[in-house]
Amino acid sequence: MALTEKQKEYVVEVIKHSLKSKFQTYESKDNFMPFHYRLLGKDRLALHSFMHSLLTNFGTTIFEPVAVALAKNHFADAKAQFIVGDEIYSDCQNQITEIVNNLTVGGQPNKLQDLELLKKSLTGKINKVKPAKADLYVKSNDNEIYLFDLKTVKPNKGDFEKFKQTLLTWAGICLTKDKTIKINTLLGIPYNPFYPKPYKTWTMRAMVDVEQELKSAEEFWDFLGGKGAYNELLDCFEQAGIELRPEIDSYFAKFNK
Repeated sequence: MALTEKQKEYVVEVIKHSLKSKFQTYESKDNFMPFHYRLLGKDRLALHSFMHSLLTNFGTTIFEPVAVALAKNHFADAKAQFIVGDEIYSDCQNQITEIVNNLTVGGQPNKLQDLELLKKSLTGKINKVKPAKADLYVKSNDNEIYLFDLKTVKPNKGDFEKFKQTLLTWAGICLTKDKTIKINTLLGIPYNPFYPKPYKTWTMRAMVDVEQELKSAEEFWDFLGGKGAYNELLDCFEQAGIELRPEIDSYFAKFNK
């Protein structure tokens, strides 16, 4: 068993608290759609709108606190919304731009090689940049750092260029502060929208080193919480849904009155 009973209880409570808070603050913004109402019912349309609204902050209200809770049992430290820093060497910035530009014209992503290039470019003046914030920070018992940018969408190629720039910039900022730091910057995908196919599309492969810069679904949660954490986490979501079912049904039934 990857999750302790205490962790499972905490995860269920986080999910329930997030949904209850959303019920208290949510206001349907659907336009008047009389044909849709008659065909599907106002409650179903309200549920659709509610789910769309919920998904926009699912990461910060549920995935991030759950990730921290799981990681703290297996790592030395874990934090959500971690401030990476706001200073980077100018030559390091230039190197990051060169790496990204090279990938856009057909280069092959290689994160380990990228990090070596960044370590060799810790020169020039130190520039101030917009404060960088990682969704999730994890530190291992041997002081290796993992910074995650959590994503729950199906990005296009342009998005991956921005993600790559972000991951490299985080690494550059960390190396500017400490040239000896063991740093990993990754995309964290809590679930795989392409399931049962792997989350490794051609648009991603053009920019991201999938072995070194990506952990998705089962791999992501099992990394944080131990082998089996992903499946146990799904059980926690199911349990929260069962416990909240009467409240959910009651909430949406009012839209048909």
